[in-house]
Amino acid sequence: MTPDLAARARALRVLLFDVDGVLTDGTTLVHADGTESLRFDIRDGLGLVLAQRAGLVTGVVSARATTAVEHRAAQLGLRHVLLGVHDKLDAVSRLLAHEGVGFEALGYMGDDLVDLRVLARAGLSAAPADAMPDVRPRVALVTAARGGRGAVREFVEGVLRARGAWAPLLAEYAGDGR
Repeated sequence: MTPDLAARARALRVLLFDVDGVLTDGTTLVHADGTESLRFDIRDGLGLVLAQRAGLVTGVVSARATTAVEHRAAQLGLRHVLLGVHDKLDAVSRLLAHEGVGFEALGYMGDDLVDLRVLARAGLSAAPADAMPDVRPRVALVTAARGGRGAVREFVEGVLRARGAWAPLLAEYAGDGR
């Protein structure tokens, strides 16, 4: 992470993520009974848990409302779960006001056109490697990992490293004090 991006990462208080194409690979399986299945990367999930343990507020913002996302968000203990959102900028503005912070304190990862207005305002914007071509050049950071394949973990880990929060978490898990 460049020094400028690291400085922005240190200012963050809230991390929000789009779901389809970011926390998932963008595939939705629709079953004969109308229910849906989504696939989430376990390492992305741990990244979100680690972000929370480091004191960051986490959440998801999606234009779609699905039970699978509600369940996954509950498993991860996400504070904010905004589903069925048609105006992401308005919803995120209200969320940030509720948290008492401005857009400079927001880290946001999105992958498609519906995310552009939030990405443009975020203190640190990011997109997965396979984000849409019109999104990638408009963000501060494009991960090497694809959506649903570690992009969230890569972003979160970079933020935590820049904030000096990664080493203590690593030492805790390693159990060796290093």
